[in-house]
Amino acid sequence: VQLQASGGGLVQAGGSLRLSCAASLVNFDSYAMGWFRQAPEKEREFVAAISWSGGSTSYADSVKGRFTISRDNAKNTVYLQMNSLKPEDTAVYYCVADSLTHTVVVPDYWGQGTQVTVSS
Repeated sequence: VQLQASGGGLVQAGGSLRLSCAASLVNFDSYAMGWFRQAPEKEREFVAAISWSGGSTSYADSVKGRFTISRDNAKNTVYLQMNSLKPEDTAVYYCVADSLTHTVVVPDYWGQGTQVTVSS
């Protein structure tokens, strides 16, 4: 199983980025998908999750109102639209898949990560 994340980069504070994650899961639409992140010298933390159908989403308080998670089951892809970025959003972002269909609790699979750097 591969979760290939892309779309990271360097952006100024207040800017936007859109992360994508292409999954090689055979039954992609049976998995909840999500994003975690890890900043330097910090613990890995949950960012957002989306149910198998896309009908239910959840977010960390720190990103609510700024980030939007979505998915396209026809393309086996999940997205994270990040707006109003702040320097504290700087981290490596990881795409995850959880066989729990409605949310992400303990991911079954992790992607390789994509770096997001927000300059002040």
